[in-house]
Amino acid sequence: VRSRQPPAVPGFRAVVHPNSGREFRLKDNRLEATVARLKRCRWEKDRMGLAEAEKALKKYPNAFEVVYNSAALYRVFGMEGKEPQLLHRALELSECARLLLPQNTDPKISESTLSGEMAEILLSLGDHEQAVRLLKENNAGGIYDDQIGLTLAADCKRPEEALPFLSSALLRSTASVIRIIMGYGNVYLARADYPSAQAILRWGVRVLTGLQEDEKPSFLNKINATLLTCLAFAQLKAGDAEAARASLLEARTAAERFDAAPDHRAGALRFVRDDEEAGVYDDLGTSGMQSIQRAVEQMESPELLTLWKELRCHA
Repeated sequence: VRSRQPPAVPGFRAVVHPNSGREFRLKDNRLEATVARLKRCRWEKDRMGLAEAEKALKKYPNAFEVVYNSAALYRVFGMEGKEPQLLHRALELSECARLLLPQNTDPKISESTLSGEMAEILLSLGDHEQAVRLLKENNAGGIYDDQIGLTLAADCKRPEEALPFLSSALLRSTASVIRIIMGYGNVYLARADYPSAQAILRWGVRVLTGLQEDEKPSFLNKINATLLTCLAFAQLKAGDAEAARASLLEARTAAERFDAAPDHRAGALRFVRDDEEAGVYDDLGTSGMQSIQRAVEQMESPELLTLWKELRCHA
């Protein structure tokens, strides 16, 4: 009686050709491995990935991940080499991917993001009006304001129409940058990486200062007051009391400037249209000085609190 052989494990197998002595590997053509190869070809900019994509599309013509990643490959090489044939293929595959979206499990991919990628292809093909139309139709939350504004100004030669989109994009990006700076600051402080905390906070203050009109107070003064307070804390923790004092003094100056003429209008931001109908709200405090006080209290540093009390008394 023959013993039953165990089943073969699916996947890569080493095969030795009897005449050459060379080792070969059979390709794993399962869906997951196929998608991984397509992604790797895109990241590594391996043009052989285009042939790989066509093979994958024959085997898995209705698999969202295959169709989507094949479209991405064609888009990358088509845009990079300005090759219309590849771009048209990318557009065709993107349309197919949109029909297969119900299969998608990646939260970063949606009909809106797909439309944005298709608009990139249209822009590369020179169809600017169609690209703008597609972006406007899928501009939920203003995610494509920057691209719409750029395209209207640079390609469609309609700068006045572009301005509201650019203003909106600048406001949204500024809010995002502030959150990113504060997020990084918290990460570095939690790690006791005080040099990195100082670096990101200084960078943030420079960026926000550059978005202010020279003599006009704005909500950015209050935000900078908070960032400078956090910077003072990082400097104290790093053992540089003199630098901490200078930063906290700068924070007080920024807070006083805001409190002298509080302005929460979005239009107070440099480059943003004066008639921008939006206001800026935060939970830092009702005034610039209060925002410093709250930041000091949250740091739970007796040394920082003592320094702030001293500077506040001499204001």
